[in-house]
Amino acid sequence: MITVPLSPAARADALQALRGAELDVLVIGGGVVGAGAALDAVTRGLAVGLVEARDWASGTSSRSSKLIHGGLRYLEMLDFELVREALHERALLATTLAPHLVRPVQFLYPLTHRGWERPYVGAGVLLYDTMGTALGAARGLPRHRHLTRKRALREAPCLKPDSLTGAIAYWDAQVDDARHTMTVVRTAASYGAHVANQAQAVGFLREGERVTGAEIVDLVTGERFAVRARQVINATGVWTDETQRMAETRGQFHVRASKGVHLVVPRDRLQSSTGIILRTEKSVLFVIPWGRHWIIGTTDTDWNLDLAHPAASAADIDYLLEQVNSVLASPLSRADVQGVYAGLRPLLSGESESTSKLSREHVVGHPVPGLVVVAGGKYTTYRVMARDVVDEAARGLDARVPESISDRVLLAGADGYPALRNQRAALAARAGLHVARIDHLLGRYGSLVDEVLDVVVANPALAEPLPGCDDYLQAEVVYAVTHEGARHVDDVLARRTRASIEAWDRGVAAAPVVARLMAPLLGWDDAQTRQASEFYLARVAAELESQQQPDDVSANAARTWT
Repeated sequence: MITVPLSPAARADALQALRGAELDVLVIGGGVVGAGAALDAVTRGLAVGLVEARDWASGTSSRSSKLIHGGLRYLEMLDFELVREALHERALLATTLAPHLVRPVQFLYPLTHRGWERPYVGAGVLLYDTMGTALGAARGLPRHRHLTRKRALREAPCLKPDSLTGAIAYWDAQVDDARHTMTVVRTAASYGAHVANQAQAVGFLREGERVTGAEIVDLVTGERFAVRARQVINATGVWTDETQRMAETRGQFHVRASKGVHLVVPRDRLQSSTGIILRTEKSVLFVIPWGRHWIIGTTDTDWNLDLAHPAASAADIDYLLEQVNSVLASPLSRADVQGVYAGLRPLLSGESESTSKLSREHVVGHPVPGLVVVAGGKYTTYRVMARDVVDEAARGLDARVPESISDRVLLAGADGYPALRNQRAALAARAGLHVARIDHLLGRYGSLVDEVLDVVVANPALAEPLPGCDDYLQAEVVYAVTHEGARHVDDVLARRTRASIEAWDRGVAAAPVVARLMAPLLGWDDAQTRQASEFYLARVAAELESQQQPDDVSANAARTWT
């Protein structure tokens, strides 16, 4: 496979191709499941299109806990099949499909009761490890360890000594979700899928009862056109019900949105060499190492407001601080919070009033001929969801369709990654960068790092970091536009980089520089460049205002600024 760029020209070519001959499969929704479905379908030899109304991973798929995990708490719910499936996917991603993007992370589970708790939790973690080993899913991950209180406090000095009687340490994995989703899209495009963001499906084409394609609006030009397809896949996550209504059908199931809020705090604020997982009254709370930061989350509450811009309220932030401070020797305050983000989980609707009890399993349905719907699930098992929905779509195609091979399709940047890791000193010398910088770039681009370094070599001024965002080079902004489909300042600062949650100013100082770098690549004039920057600043101001509001309704009103 030759990895193709998601450039402005490539987008234009994809839109032109979508107007042409009938596709086998049109996928609506550019989150991780839709991206995975496009990759699965195109690598079976099908003619595939993928459209996304906003940016790749602009919804749920950029706002997760950023974990690739079996889901230890699902063992307690006796959901063994979900855990088994997720552990298998964890192994595939970490060792084969995306080792450059998925990496191991250790967690400490503090024990708070003497006697019964250690054997109870220990048995669960032992089963977790054993299931992983039996599936070949524990390769590269150490097995769990039982720790005394003294040893646990050595690994996590930030904990109150009286908050635990001991601990169990175990391993899972983590990922930059937005970068991973975009990489799945780029891999699908490299195998021949026609992919376009900023392309919104606004209606379905019909021949009698049968769906035969979709009406698409190019949100850049305003042009409206028809895309014909033998099967259409609805992979729109929390928008599933809205998309189904375009087919004038009730649908076979419904999706309910659950809001999950995460805080980002500086790494030096918590003295720990390991992540931490805490049991709460409602669910669990993670403290996750994330580069120079910690991610603390999450909440799990019903959300019936704006799906495009879920808002974190002051109550959400206070709840998370209260929960984590219950075990910290030096409590966190609002002043320590460097970033906040809120996402929506698409849960299958059930009878329970508590979203934490709704299903994380996925379902596939065929509500009307020509339309297939996938919903539910969790980030870790996106590939399984994609395989299952393409299997269902394939049953509606006349010709025999090959079985899925997505468990053997390496994502862009994976091939050759281990060798380049060993050559990072030479890469650093070539680009005039520090080896630590190359390490960071390899963890974001894998074997595609040479393409980023080519930008630096061609213009050494672009080796400078973005203002207020030392982890990201100006060259990465250029590359985000020319190779990764970025079309807005928000695309770069919120998803191609994570400056919007990592920088103290949420990327405000970087925004004008980002806009200036993007302008010649997207044909912006001075007014458009200024507007692009101001649009991002307004987004940040609205988010900050929403986080001062006492409840969801007022936070939503403050956040919904466009």
